[in-house]
Amino acid sequence: MFKLSKGDKVAIVSLSSGVLGQSSCSHQLELGAKRIRSFGLEPVYMKNALKGIEYIKSNPKARAEDLIQAFKDKTINAVFCAIGGIDTYRIAPYIFDNPEAISTIKNNPKLFMGYSDTTINHFMLRKLGINTIYGLSYLPDFSELGEEMLPYTKSAFEQLFREEPFRFGPSDTWYEERTDFSAKALNTPRIAHKETRGYELLQGKPQFKGHLLGGCIDSIYELLTGYRFEDEKTINDKYQLFPATEDFNGAILFLETSEEKPSPEYIENTLNILIARGVLDVINGVIIGKPQDEIMYDEYKEVYKRVLKTYPISVVYNMNFGHAHPKMIMPYGTMAYIDTDKQEIIMERP
Repeated sequence: MFKLSKGDKVAIVSLSSGVLGQSSCSHQLELGAKRIRSFGLEPVYMKNALKGIEYIKSNPKARAEDLIQAFKDKTINAVFCAIGGIDTYRIAPYIFDNPEAISTIKNNPKLFMGYSDTTINHFMLRKLGINTIYGLSYLPDFSELGEEMLPYTKSAFEQLFREEPFRFGPSDTWYEERTDFSAKALNTPRIAHKETRGYELLQGKPQFKGHLLGGCIDSIYELLTGYRFEDEKTINDKYQLFPATEDFNGAILFLETSEEKPSPEYIENTLNILIARGVLDVINGVIIGKPQDEIMYDEYKEVYKRVLKTYPISVVYNMNFGHAHPKMIMPYGTMAYIDTDKQEIIMERP
C-alpha cells in the first residue's frame, strides 16, 4: 500500500511542460515547496525539473532520466508531477527501449501522482505494474495562489497519510480557473460558486463498482489518433501505451476534459473511438469529471447521454477530479464503489 508519512522525500519531475523552471513561476515554486513542507514532506527537484520550458521541450530523454532516477533513488518515497502539458509521450522510447529503466521502475514501486497529460505517464507506469494516482500536481494545486490550498483538495491529499480507503462526496464549492498566475495574484481568492448539482446519475443503477481506469479525454484522443502530433499515435502503436480492451473488463472508466475546453464533437469522437475499441462493451460504468469553469456543462452532458444510452452501464457526471477545482485523488487499478443515492465514492488504496 502506498502511504505518505512525515519525513518522506518527494521527487518533483517535469515530464511534460517545463514551466516550473521559468523565472515567471518563481513565486509558485517557492509557495509549492512551502505547502509540501507543511505536510512534513521534503520536495526534491530532480536534475532537469527546473531547466525551463525550452530545455524540457527539446530533451525528452532528460525528462525520462528524471523519472527513472526518481524511482531508483531509495531515499525518495513518492513522485509528484510539476504540471501537465502536451507531449510527455516522447519519453516512452527512453523507458521501454531501456531494459535497465524497466527493471528499475518495476523493482522500486512508489507513489506517483499527477493529471492531464500525465495520463500518458500513468499508462506507461501501469504497463510496468505500478498503480498510480490521478490527482494533484505541484503548480495547479500545491502552488494555489490563495492564502491556503483549496480545502477539499487539501483534505483529499491528506488521505494519503492514512491507511483507510479513500472516501469522497461532492465538494460544497467549485472554483473558476484563474486568469492571472503572476505574483500580483498571491493571496487572492478564486471566484467561488456553491455546488448545486452534486453527482448526477445520467443512466443506470445508482450503485456500481469496478477498478478505475481512464484519464484526460484530450490526452487519450491525441494518443489514439495523433491529432496534435502524428508521431504520438506511432509511439502508442509501437509500445501499446493505451490499455488493452481486456484491461477494461469490469472497470469504471473515468474521463475529464482539459483547460482547452474541447468541443462537444471532440468528446463524441473520443467516445466513438473507445466504442470502436470495444471498451464500452466490457466496462461496468463511466464517471465524468466536472468541466473546468462548468464550460459547456449541459452540452457535454447531452453528448454522454446520447452516445452512451444504448449501453447497460451506469454513468455519473460532475465528479470532482481532473482540471476543475477542487479535486479528489483517483487510484488507478483499485476497486471503486459508487453510490449516487448516498452521493459517495469509496476507493481501495493502491
